[in-house]
Amino acid sequence: MATQLPAISTHLQEFIEKQPVFFVGTAAPDGRVNVSPKGMDSLRVLGPGQVAWLNVTGSGNETAAHLLQLPRMTLMFCAFDGPPLILRVYGEARMVQPNNAEWTAFATLFPPLPGSRQIYLLDVDLVQTSCGMAVPLMDFREGRENLNEVHRKKGEAQLAEYRQLKNTRSIDGFPTGLPEAAKPPLS
Repeated sequence: MATQLPAISTHLQEFIEKQPVFFVGTAAPDGRVNVSPKGMDSLRVLGPGQVAWLNVTGSGNETAAHLLQLPRMTLMFCAFDGPPLILRVYGEARMVQPNNAEWTAFATLFPPLPGSRQIYLLDVDLVQTSCGMAVPLMDFREGRENLNEVHRKKGEAQLAEYRQLKNTRSIDGFPTGLPEAAKPPLS
């Protein structure tokens, strides 16, 4: 039942743009595999062969750590209403951070989200659809604003401190590529 395609068709782009949630999968050569749900207005199909998503500060930063070691990424979308469908988009991804020259050009594609931390660019090498007949039907009520509210309350200075505490290393101890604060010399 699975169909493989070399790129995102117009029909599949329309499907992606209607989804309130998607899932990101990454893994380093060693350690844990990470699958993370994403929401908000944080994903853009840039063309048949490229997707961008804006990542905000969270409790971890596994995707960044994994991509530094192995740049493969899978995005998965599920139809929770309408006809059944599962869509996976495979490819190689890279991270753009606010201090990169490219940041401004890509950041303008998204609404300003407090706590914005990275933009991931996925170069698509395979698209696969499958039936999705076992995925339950669910009604979408609304997006959650909790994370945006927390980020607004913290402000940029506290968010920077939080990133130092929680986002510079993965749960397996791999660096995430976020700048780490200088550590005082041992005496």
